[in-house]
Amino acid sequence: MHAIDQASAAASRCILIAEDEMLVALMLEDMLTDMGFRTVMAARVGKAARIAATTDVDCAILDINLDGEPSYPVAEELRRRGVPIVFSTGYGVASLRAEYRDCPILSKPYSEQELERILTQVLPAPRPVK
Repeated sequence: MHAIDQASAAASRCILIAEDEMLVALMLEDMLTDMGFRTVMAARVGKAARIAATTDVDCAILDINLDGEPSYPVAEELRRRGVPIVFSTGYGVASLRAEYRDCPILSKPYSEQELERILTQVLPAPRPVK
């Protein structure tokens, strides 16, 4: 059983979704909710950066381009706080700045299985619920 399959343990985890395409954001939110995660969403860099700086999140899934603005300021804050980052893009690894090429990439369109695989890589296994 994958660590993120343990819904009761995952439910305490929160994932930041930074995505400007509403349908993609809602699809991602549904997938994460089905896996047992809580989510917080932002469609613009400013809001995502505020969330990254002030909210306790366990991971972030960032679209590289949010309404024409790169999401790197959000990624910088998340890195400063030690939060794992997954980038989401339709343009591939070449569109990612060199300093973030160590971060996993979800290539659009992606499946729930691909999302689960990447989250299993970046999130530590949850402690069992007693």
